[in-house]
Amino acid sequence: MTFSERIYEGARKRAIALLRLESIVLIALIIYLALLDALRRKPLSAPLALAGDFIALALGAIGLYACSISFAKGKSWGRAPAVLANLIALGVAYFMASGKFYIGAIPLGLLAFATAFSSTFGYRE
Repeated sequence: MTFSERIYEGARKRAIALLRLESIVLIALIIYLALLDALRRKPLSAPLALAGDFIALALGAIGLYACSISFAKGKSWGRAPAVLANLIALGVAYFMASGKFYIGAIPLGLLAFATAFSSTFGYRE
């Protein structure tokens, strides 16, 4: 196996693991928000907003997992969505950091950067 093949294979395996980790994090966020809402004493003022968050998070988790399947099968259809989703996550991390929410911004930024990098180099023609 040549050096470039080893780099490609390592990036592909990292992309699979990181995309699946991101989808698990999104599912955990759904569970967290549901528990947070269930344990509230006052009724929620915007239940449709929370439902929209649940739907967006679920669609994101499904999409990221589908991208990981694409990398596992060696297909190219998951590369662009994976990179785009993680570039958006980098923007979100920047927004969080500008609001001084560093405890959320730093892990999100690091995960998004690593996944975008691995997704970029995890597929070759």
